[in-house]
Amino acid sequence: MASFIFTEKHLDDEFFKLDAMIEEAAIATPGFLGKESWIAADQSKRNSVYYWTDKDALDQFARHPLHLKAKRQYEKWYGGFHVVISQVTKSYGDSQFDHVTPNSRPGRHR
Repeated sequence: MASFIFTEKHLDDEFFKLDAMIEEAAIATPGFLGKESWIAADQSKRNSVYYWTDKDALDQFARHPLHLKAKRQYEKWYGGFHVVISQVTKSYGDSQFDHVTPNSRPGRHR
């Protein structure tokens, strides 16, 4: 799992075009499971969470030319960023909605 946390500076048309192409590249990468995006309650930070089957899949995406292009230009669009790479060791819930990570306790309801 890769969490990309950032503050906005100036998101222009170039950013949105490149961001859409990067998302397409992520989806096309073998091992991509899904993406979720969050905005902090105070609107100060955004978080895009990408889920992968394993670190090799994430590494393959990290080397994609569009991703590398965006990384070279990040200061135009972001006030700052922080990346967290982590491994999901357990995932569960009450099964009331689907999630890209498997529910290790299926059928549990309130």
